[in-house]
Amino acid sequence: MLGDQERRGSFDLEAGEALTKEVMLVCGALVLEQVLSEEGGSSERSCECGSEFVDRKRSEKTLLTVVGPVRLARWSQRCRGCGKWRVLADESLDVVGTGFSPGVRRMMAGTGAALCFAKSAEMIAQLAGLRVTAKEVERVAEAVGSEVAAREEAKTAAALRGEGESGPAAVATLYLAADGTGVPVLRRETEGRKGKGEDGIARTREAKLGAVFTSSAVDDEGRPVRDPGSTTYVGKIENVDQFGERLYAEADRRGLNQAKQVVGLGDGAPWVWGLFDFHFPGAVQIVDFYHAAEHLSGIARLLHPDEEAQRKAWFQTARKKLKRGRVAEIIAEVKSAPGRGKKKEEMEKALAYFEKNRERMRYDRFRKQGLFIGSGVVEAGCKSVIGARLKQSGMHWSVRGANAIIALRCCLESGGFEDYWESRRAA
Repeated sequence: MLGDQERRGSFDLEAGEALTKEVMLVCGALVLEQVLSEEGGSSERSCECGSEFVDRKRSEKTLLTVVGPVRLARWSQRCRGCGKWRVLADESLDVVGTGFSPGVRRMMAGTGAALCFAKSAEMIAQLAGLRVTAKEVERVAEAVGSEVAAREEAKTAAALRGEGESGPAAVATLYLAADGTGVPVLRRETEGRKGKGEDGIARTREAKLGAVFTSSAVDDEGRPVRDPGSTTYVGKIENVDQFGERLYAEADRRGLNQAKQVVGLGDGAPWVWGLFDFHFPGAVQIVDFYHAAEHLSGIARLLHPDEEAQRKAWFQTARKKLKRGRVAEIIAEVKSAPGRGKKKEEMEKALAYFEKNRERMRYDRFRKQGLFIGSGVVEAGCKSVIGARLKQSGMHWSVRGANAIIALRCCLESGGFEDYWESRRAA
């Protein structure tokens, strides 16, 4: 029964919640410890190599679980043939080489992928009441990310052998987009690399990100609509050839061979088109309209460096022409403009972007076909998937660590995080 104070409404609910939770966790830990003691007594007579176990010894370790620390007593067994000691209970519980339960590792990986490791440790303490260090979060998150990456590498190899997962039965339009963004890394990771700054010192490594999504309809105005929940990501700090294989494998899984139409979106970087040409021959290639418009803005500054009103007027007119696919007119007009010396060289360099990508700028045709003309999905991904976590102030990554977190974030953003843990339970 509640006392007089509680009945009068002075009961401290938050303190009561905390106390109740603490008692429940203590009771839960005792129950779980009893269950684990029974699991830890299991043993087998034969090793996976075919030989028998000849020696056994009992040992204990403390395991941090979602209900707090528990003691795990189990048998270690030595194989007569290979000589290895195996702790079968650890294998069955998925705690080999770690003092954290799968549930706690899930917390650490999920929060460590979203927040800096110190804030992740704080969040786990506040919400779960578990004490872990920032370094422990880092090690677990990177270990999980590395395993996610290894599984993706295996899927990529299978797809290249023609043994990839079968895609959906039918896909209307499959879109592929690729981009790159610099990730700040440790100095040792840039040895022998030339930087873009005036001092020539490289401080970043480029992480390449690919986005795959589908579209099955257009809106009332004929504009394409991205299918809800259809966007998945792949990414890594690696060379173009390796990344191309990675993007191909993801496209294959998403229905590349079943798609009625395949479209490649990019900002105009030559490596993107080379990747599309090699792995997706026949795909419609489209330069992101907004990047093309930015290049037009640069030409406007060259044509009218001192007249702001004329510069704006020329840009607005040229932008309308660009959207209508009249790229040839723009090129001819700029070529006929007066100029000499350095200005002429800069103009020719700016025009080269349009000359090389003329066929990828048929925006009038693309719009009539109900296709996207912007690569905003992958550009936003560079900011949200990679930049928001790996490019915070003061961060410097090892390539290994960065790739582990990139793999983990791509897995989370693509909806594969739960599938990863389900596969671990099923193994």
